[in-house]
Amino acid sequence: MLWDTQFTLEDASGKTLHLKLLNYITQGIQSGRLNAGRKLPGSRSLAKQLGINRKTVQQVYEELEVQGWLESKLRQGTFVSHVLPEHHLLESDKKLISPLKTTKSSSKLTETLYENAIVLSDYLSIKNDGIPDARLIPYELLARTYRRVCISLSRHSKLGYGDPRGAIELRCSVQKMLTSERFMNCSEQEICIVRGSQMGIYLASRILNPQEGAIVMEESCYLPAQAAFEASGFKVLKCQLDEQGLNITHLRHILSNNDVAGVFVTPHHQYPTTVCLPMHRRLALLELSKLYNFAVIEDDYDHEFHYDTNPIPPLASLHNSENVVHIGSMSKVFAPGLRLGYVVADQHFIKRAAQEIVLIDRQGNTITEHVLSDLMESGEVKRHIRKVRQQYKERRNHAAKEFQRIFGDQISFILPTGGLAIWVDISKLSKGGNLANFDNDDSTLNVFFNKTQKEPSHIRFGFGSLNEYEITQSIDKIFQTLSDVEP
Repeated sequence: MLWDTQFTLEDASGKTLHLKLLNYITQGIQSGRLNAGRKLPGSRSLAKQLGINRKTVQQVYEELEVQGWLESKLRQGTFVSHVLPEHHLLESDKKLISPLKTTKSSSKLTETLYENAIVLSDYLSIKNDGIPDARLIPYELLARTYRRVCISLSRHSKLGYGDPRGAIELRCSVQKMLTSERFMNCSEQEICIVRGSQMGIYLASRILNPQEGAIVMEESCYLPAQAAFEASGFKVLKCQLDEQGLNITHLRHILSNNDVAGVFVTPHHQYPTTVCLPMHRRLALLELSKLYNFAVIEDDYDHEFHYDTNPIPPLASLHNSENVVHIGSMSKVFAPGLRLGYVVADQHFIKRAAQEIVLIDRQGNTITEHVLSDLMESGEVKRHIRKVRQQYKERRNHAAKEFQRIFGDQISFILPTGGLAIWVDISKLSKGGNLANFDNDDSTLNVFFNKTQKEPSHIRFGFGSLNEYEITQSIDKIFQTLSDVEP
């Protein structure tokens, strides 16, 4: 009987589980512990042994096979190669097989976000922190519109290179929507089409100057935005949150003690706490932006889904909004896979954004941009929003009712006025206990959004992509998990 090869990542080098396992296996082969021809554990059993995701193991095995360290044999498994990539090489040549000295290092946060994205990409049920339900997409309408637009663009020879700011047709459609429904006074020359809000955030990080100061973000925030600003050389300062959102008093303290180039906010439904920033704080923020001359990056990622009252107008529509960079997305209207968003700012900022786009993308997706413009002009987008908004409101109400029914007074939450998630206080149940193994596809612990907070006290529960039966099942699972927490 053969002894199983044991693995441990406790002392392995690397910032992520992917790198730790990659380095551990490589070093094991180099040291002789994993000798040529040795069979490695299957991906499923190794993932179970290490307590990590199986997809991570599969990716490491595939990467090492490409590099020549491992070889797979059909129906037999994965083995250490008999001929290793570094054998028979001169010392001077061995340096050529490592790319580490030729590339800039990424931040730990960027590596973590990348690993999460790779793992989630192959899941049927991805981590849900408030994503829309792709089952509600009007597929037949989209298919018909794509076909009609493709034929029209082809006949009129409009499938070549275009404006890096986006198709003028879509920019005009977005301008009409922003003017009529969000009270924003802007022209199509002040709009740039991007591939979702994350690209708009990244462009803002590239255009603003880190030499002029730091970026202020909410203490619990959208981490991909933080990673983008840090990658562009910005120091990120965190501003406190309270029951009304961004704490303006603390922001004044930050401004009086630091040079600040910009403040990134999610005022409509604060991410992740869902709080709507009240009007008096919005006006105070804009006054401070004029006084201290910093940009306000407004991420208005789900403006369409506000249920109980008319939504508060965005920052970009208010007095003293000259420094606002407004970023919106159509991904929440349909699905994240439809990569379309927009940036609204002064013409100089939009010109700089278009210059950056020329370098990385040249232009967006011409066909999809014309399809969306067609749907907006025909009123189909507005009809779809009206329909799904009602469905999401019903799901929000059902989730609230089920949390109260299943948990009683053990949890608490404020019913969100909009959005696709609920921020739930679980501190009575968590009691500072260890929730490292908390695993629910529809919930994210608050410690994920705030790296300085160690003890879990809240979860962000995404109800948007679940029907009522699925909501009940998921909340039931959360209850069973939290009931087993040991202080």
